[in-house]
Amino acid sequence: MKTITLRLLLILSLTFSFYSCTSDEDGIYLDETSSKFNDINLSYTQMEFEILNLVNEHRKSVGLNPLNTINLVSKEAISHTDYMISVGTVSHDNFSDRHQKLVKGVAAKKVGENVAYGYRSAKAVVNAWINSDGHRMNIENENFTDFGISTKQDAEGRNYFTHIFIKR
Repeated sequence: MKTITLRLLLILSLTFSFYSCTSDEDGIYLDETSSKFNDINLSYTQMEFEILNLVNEHRKSVGLNPLNTINLVSKEAISHTDYMISVGTVSHDNFSDRHQKLVKGVAAKKVGENVAYGYRSAKAVVNAWINSDGHRMNIENENFTDFGISTKQDAEGRNYFTHIFIKR
């Protein structure tokens, strides 16, 4: 299932790369219990903020709570995005290592991950994830409480994305 979903995502990513393409508050959510995991200093790009907001807006639209951003989770996402850029392909390689680091680092009980590349906007990548059963299951998983994100460009200007979800 994971391989089929990954191949489908890869095909969709390649296709789109050729085209230009329950709270009342908006924004990124950070609760007091997650602040101890945000001691790591990270700055988020505009696209990363947009992805996090779009995911939370989608969750709210289907009756789910918004997720909190945890910098330590984003640090793992950054590491994986760097890896994908270094090998030149989108993957879930070394997921078990990230899972174990998050179990130890933030007491994660469950970890999920969405990856992509080639999309030119936050809306495009989030729409692709929502339109993919496996990726949407991560976004709409009622048990997830927090998330982290990384978006970077390779030397050719292609965007790579890693979005990690956790349950604490």
